Amino acid sequence: MYPLNGFLDYLPQLRDYVAKRESSWDRTGGNRDSITVKPGDSATLAEIKGPGVVKHIWVTISCPDKYYLRKILFRAYWDGENKPSIDTPIGDFFGIGHGIAKHFISLPLTMTCDRGFNCYFPMPFNDRAEFEIVNECDVEIGAFYYHIDYELHSKSWNNIGYFHAKWRRELVKASKKEVNLSGEENYLILYAEGRGHYVGCILSVHGLRPGWWGEGDDMIFVDGEKWPPSIHGTGTEDYIGAAWGFNREFYGPLHGFPLKGPEDWTGYHSMYRFHLESPIPFKKSIKVTMEHGHANDRADDISSVAYWYQTEPHIDFSPMPPVDKRIPLPVKTPAEVLEEILEEIRTAEDLEKKYWHYVHSLGRVISRVIGRDAVRSLLNRALWEALYSKTVEKGEVNEARRVLVDVYNKVIDILRRQ
Repeated sequence: MYPLNGFLDYLPQLRDYVAKRESSWDRTGGNRDSITVKPGDSATLAEIKGPGVVKHIWVTISCPDKYYLRKILFRAYWDGENKPSIDTPIGDFFGIGHGIAKHFISLPLTMTCDRGFNCYFPMPFNDRAEFEIVNECDVEIGAFYYHIDYELHSKSWNNIGYFHAKWRRELVKASKKEVNLSGEENYLILYAEGRGHYVGCILSVHGLRPGWWGEGDDMIFVDGEKWPPSIHGTGTEDYIGAAWGFNREFYGPLHGFPLKGPEDWTGYHSMYRFHLESPIPFKKSIKVTMEHGHANDRADDISSVAYWYQTEPHIDFSPMPPVDKRIPLPVKTPAEVLEEILEEIRTAEDLEKKYWHYVHSLGRVISRVIGRDAVRSLLNRALWEALYSKTVEKGEVNEARRVLVDVYNKVIDILRRQ
């Protein structure tokens, strides 16, 4: 028997399957190797009779719509099902959210050189596989190029899970609780019923206020278990595989943070974690969640794609929202962020509790323009501590409010004049 001692030793073994490809090649023999899709139309990319397994998908797209990566839906159906097992905006499916394409390479997904999107998740089927895109842009997709590489096999598959991918988005609300002993208000990444295993996710955060949103723990509930779940993490960046926040962009085979926003943690961020080395199995159900901040104390715009395998039928745990609900919110300038917080300071009834929160928010926004003498002195901790002791600690909350409003206004004016 041929030895299997090295990573590539399987390659000399002869194969029994037939390799095939569905693609957008020009059937006339010319060089227009793409399809066009009018606004509101759908296009079937492939209808493949099984048994088989899709091994690789590649696409690249030319479309003038600013948010085409969120407006074009990518869907796949297995063995004649009515509900798609893959149902996600096409950009998010390939690894980065917010309608952004940016170079990164992982084992199952890539956005190579910003333009070449690849997926290597194996997708087995018995009777039929169907892939389609839906153009919900306001304009035509001028060029959609694709390859779908697959194998045809002589025998049907037994005891296999079908591949699933599902996008979800939520404008989460901040909880007033100081501890989280249930997980009920966590952001939901996946809820599935049946038998299968979870293999990972893309998680995208639009930070709407300054401050670190990554204190939220991952909590994965298997087969209906109650809190605390058997899989309970220690922080968002810990789940991704980093620590003490993210001090840079990075991408690896199984975990990465390929899109990092501003230093004050506002703006767009995207990350991924794949459990390819040890998928998380479930026999009845699985609920994959993430806190949004410690004890869900953050209100941000979160979206995700969950990837998993399971037996059919599957439930649609998060119906696809209309196109206007998928468009990313605009990123605010530092001055706009401070103006929003300033309005809250003016009317906050619990300012004595939020005093340091407002001070730290100011400091984080200023850190985006650090090094400018006009604002550096405003970060002097001793001055803020002195103000706190002379006002808040003595019950003079309105005086603390007056100073905060004055300082915020001065910083906003400086930022507006930059």
